[in-house]
Amino acid sequence: MHYFDCFVAAVPKENKQKYLEHARISAEVFKDHGALKITEAWGDDIPEGETTSLPLAVQCKEDENVVFSTVVWPSKEARNQGWVAIMEDPRMSEEANPMPFDGKRLIYGGFETLLES
Repeated sequence: MHYFDCFVAAVPKENKQKYLEHARISAEVFKDHGALKITEAWGDDIPEGETTSLPLAVQCKEDENVVFSTVVWPSKEARNQGWVAIMEDPRMSEEANPMPFDGKRLIYGGFETLLES
């Protein structure tokens, strides 16, 4: 079964195009280092919560939008090896591919597949 990374971030609405450019470069790098599929999703119908919600989780401001991303890997081992290479890839440097959002509010994690249907 596959292994997944997921990311949730708050991106300034005015940076939507910059984010897409960042994501395209990042997707190429991830695929070059073993990822099978990358999905980037711009929030469209995300409810505000009082206790928990995606906007609360990333401290989304009024001028920002929630972005949800996934990376599919063939295995956790491939993911771990891929990440080492990704972090060393010059295309992912701040100069070559700056993050158009506050990386301190990025939420991410790795997940083993529980069910595929």
